[in-house]
Amino acid sequence: EYLDLVGQLRRARPDTALSTDFIVGFPGETEEDFEILLDFIREAKIDRAGCFKYENVAHADSRSLPDHIPEEVKEERWHRFMEVQAKVSADRAAAQIGTVQDVIIDGPSDTPGEMIGRTKADAPEVDAVVYLDDASHLKPGDIVSASIEDADEYDLYGRPA
Repeated sequence: EYLDLVGQLRRARPDTALSTDFIVGFPGETEEDFEILLDFIREAKIDRAGCFKYENVAHADSRSLPDHIPEEVKEERWHRFMEVQAKVSADRAAAQIGTVQDVIIDGPSDTPGEMIGRTKADAPEVDAVVYLDDASHLKPGDIVSASIEDADEYDLYGRPA
């Protein structure tokens, strides 16, 4: 159902960016369950996915569930999840090379003449950024069209259009 919904969203709005968080190592999670999650991440091509390891916090109903997952298994699954998500993110970012994106400027980077900003898909301080060359004339809060020239696993690189 979720993959169908994602497909409908992407057909209706190809520029839709999906962001969500997942927990790995919830009590009772099997290796098969975890593999299904990885398959979902690959197929849905989630743009921004956070991943957290289940914690047995006080007063949570889940404390009384059977089959708690060992810490080393949670850690290993977290790393596998992040590897898959990094590949998905890199592919999604690479698809933006050659496009023009609206970017809101957050401020200067450590590189002279370069500014850091975000697309409409990115939340401040937690998601990807756009590094813009030849942008020292811009100031925080400006929204500019930017030509995207390169990408890595998460971030985009370009210049004002």
